[in-house]
Amino acid sequence: MSETESTASESNPTSYDDPDAPWNQEYSDAEIAHWNNGVIQEFRDNSGKVGGAYEGGELLLLTTTGAKSGKPHVVPLGLLRRGEILYVSSFIEGKYPAWYYNVKADSRVTIELGSTTYHASARALEGAEYDEFVGWVVANNPLLAEYQAKVTRSLPLVVLELGKPIRP
Repeated sequence: MSETESTASESNPTSYDDPDAPWNQEYSDAEIAHWNNGVIQEFRDNSGKVGGAYEGGELLLLTTTGAKSGKPHVVPLGLLRRGEILYVSSFIEGKYPAWYYNVKADSRVTIELGSTTYHASARALEGAEYDEFVGWVVANNPLLAEYQAKVTRSLPLVVLELGKPIRP
């Protein structure tokens, strides 16, 4: 394990600017892919429980269809909740994440929560609905509020609607 991985794994970020937070580490594209593959495998091996930087958080696996490739892509994301509403976002600063573009191109997704896999739909919020929701998010999620204050583009917000379980 590298020094960066060790530091990030032991963190429990309470601030967007926390230098030990995973999103504030320098990773190459290959390292990010490797990181995600390890988290995905650990998630699946342990019924949704993972350690390291995600330990103690509620994680899901989102499978989208590539907007350009048409191939399935799996990404681990922190699950966020607004009452009964499930949503996801991202701390990637330079651009929107690929999964966000994939969802906008095809809302049909698969979500793994714990040991259960669901057919689901994902919807990127826009317009007045986005404005209302982002107001609530920045008032109730300090990490996303700090992030939004530091970037000029809109916070990506995607609402998830679970369908019937594929496999419990």
